Amino acid sequence: MQPVDFTTLTAACSEIRANWLPSRLEQVYQRDRYTIAMALRTLKQRDWLQISWHPQAAHICIGDPPPRSPDTFTFSQQLIHQLSGLALVAIEAIAPWERVIDLQFARRPGETALYHVYAEIMGKYSNVILTDANNIIITAAHQVSQQQSSVRPIQTGQPYETPPKLTGTVPSLSESQERWQERVSLVPGAIKRQLLKSYSGLSAALLELMLLEANIAPETSTNTLNSDDWRRLFERWQEWLQALDSSKFQPAWTKDGYTVMGWGAVEKVKNIQELLNRYYSNQIDQQLFSQLRHQLSQKLNNILAKLRNKAQTFKTRLQQSDQADEYRQKADLLMAHLQNWEPGMKEIILADFDTNLPVAIALQPDKNAVQNAQGLYKQHQKLKRARAAVEPLLLEVQTEIEYLEQVEAAISQIDTYQTAEDLRALEEIREELIGQKYLEDPEYRSRSANEPPSTNFHRYLTPNGFEVLIGRNNRQNDQLTFRVAGDYDLWFHAQEIPGSHVLLRLEPGAVAEEADLQFVANLAAYYSRARQSEQVPVVYTQLKHVYKPKGAKPGIAIYKQESILWGKPQMVISH
Repeated sequence: MQPVDFTTLTAACSEIRANWLPSRLEQVYQRDRYTIAMALRTLKQRDWLQISWHPQAAHICIGDPPPRSPDTFTFSQQLIHQLSGLALVAIEAIAPWERVIDLQFARRPGETALYHVYAEIMGKYSNVILTDANNIIITAAHQVSQQQSSVRPIQTGQPYETPPKLTGTVPSLSESQERWQERVSLVPGAIKRQLLKSYSGLSAALLELMLLEANIAPETSTNTLNSDDWRRLFERWQEWLQALDSSKFQPAWTKDGYTVMGWGAVEKVKNIQELLNRYYSNQIDQQLFSQLRHQLSQKLNNILAKLRNKAQTFKTRLQQSDQADEYRQKADLLMAHLQNWEPGMKEIILADFDTNLPVAIALQPDKNAVQNAQGLYKQHQKLKRARAAVEPLLLEVQTEIEYLEQVEAAISQIDTYQTAEDLRALEEIREELIGQKYLEDPEYRSRSANEPPSTNFHRYLTPNGFEVLIGRNNRQNDQLTFRVAGDYDLWFHAQEIPGSHVLLRLEPGAVAEEADLQFVANLAAYYSRARQSEQVPVVYTQLKHVYKPKGAKPGIAIYKQESILWGKPQMVISH
């Protein structure tokens, strides 16, 4: 992930300063452990200033409105308590070349600041700190005790101290090429590394692009650079410093990230706020997606392993109870041949009533023939009772396994992160598992109460232009089948295989041709657990024949009057 460097921070703040000073603070919302959003209003506009102290993605920019779920964090409550209704009157760097921004709040523009919010955008040391006019800390996003840092503790009631001052040389527009070149090439080495060592305020990402623009490989040794190389590189160096001096930047996407210098651009962006918001939202979502998918998969694997063991135990007990009649037959045989028994016998062999074949009966040597027969009758009764007790338990476990395999299939379909909708689909699965008591997460704040169910279904068009909707998880499957579906739509599902509910939308009077039905059957097969198979049986029926059993778990449906098609998942090109 590309960290916000001094250049990006300067560019972002310069743009915010131009458009949002002065503005009134109306609201503060904490999105997660690392991000706050401040609602700012000017005479012309209202939007959300986002400040993140995420260790890999710390940034400041105008971002998206927060979700409607309640904010339960105390940091944001402390900020709104002190700052509500005040004006943001200044956004200043605390010192040249420092990545610490001082947001100043006063009653009205032109008055002295009553409060300061210091946004320290410094990688893993990032923080957001609120102080009063005398720079006494009121609260901090991340408190640092004396034990954690004797150099710079950050605690409520203590004076705010700025981070340790930069010790390296800072770049300057007035420095000549000769002096600059001499400093960088004093000790021979790779040009990128030498620039990083020689000057403060640089980042690896900025230098990669600067060198690329000057047509120099980053690992080129300073010894091998000719005068033309040095001249081209110094021109880019000056271009960078002039952009910082004049606050004229060119935001753009690059092959591997973004730039505010226009170097290596593959697509220009209209402003820096949009660039940073999109980049960091996407990167953080991608990180959350990977973590959540791993957690859910691990949890399901563990639960399913336990349930399958349980089911196997019940099946073993049922197999044993299948021997119940055998015990009764042996008892009957023994009772019919009491005269053949002799004291101390451990086994007796008698001819079967029907087949006349020899049957070996194990005996307790300390009991007589009648007592042994009674023992066998008891065993027969016990096993018969066991079957009656175990069958419903096995059914319950098998139903639970089927449900969790359906969830597992949904997770396996959401295999890579492409858009925020992929993360949302996984979050809905987490919500569902919390609702079904499979997960406990005290930190998780459910959004479902305040947000309408998501409708980010997979969407396709059949050869004749009919819309196909596909659920991405059980919650969406229920929404699709029992809320979205119309009377004329057709419902598809892989037969007795965990998978998505698939809906072919049809207007009154419209008839789907064979090509349309086959297309949808291929999709139902593709969005099922049998994706890797050549052919998959797929059922389809009208909506009036699809029901949800009373008390059934999410995503479970039963159907009747179905037709069957063979779906070919390999024919589907995922989009």
